[in-house]
Amino acid sequence: MTEFPQGSGRREGRRSAVACALIGAAVMAAVDEIVFHQVLGWHHFYDRSTPAVGLLSDGLLHTAELLALVAGFFLYADLRRRRALSPGHAWAGFLLGVGGFQLFDGVVDHKLLRVHQVRYGVDLAPYDWAWNAFGAVVFLAGCGLAVRARRRTRRGGRV
Repeated sequence: MTEFPQGSGRREGRRSAVACALIGAAVMAAVDEIVFHQVLGWHHFYDRSTPAVGLLSDGLLHTAELLALVAGFFLYADLRRRRALSPGHAWAGFLLGVGGFQLFDGVVDHKLLRVHQVRYGVDLAPYDWAWNAFGAVVFLAGCGLAVRARRRTRRGGRV
């Protein structure tokens, strides 16, 4: 990997995307936990044990999401302080983080590892399709914004 000098547009674009992807993944984890784990009570992060273990797993997920959110905002604040934030890359990263978390949860957690399902006692197909389709649409929107931001950076335009 080529190293770029401090303040170069390409490196700061990547840092902007990474910082906001971390924020996006943390926000989606929080939405998942608040809405589906707590408000609706459809599942816990880990449902293959006792309710106490499920609650503990939710607490560990909450801890991880808060740490990711804080770390992402520290990175974001550093970019803002140095006036090195690339808004186009940042928005792309945010959407990639949201969609990436949703897809990872839907494919890996729900289907491959089976640590939990979206909901129990119902036909899972509509829930799985909606869950993963939402993640895919947001992830693809992030990919589109990333391509646009990269093109603008290469042309020397404002991103």
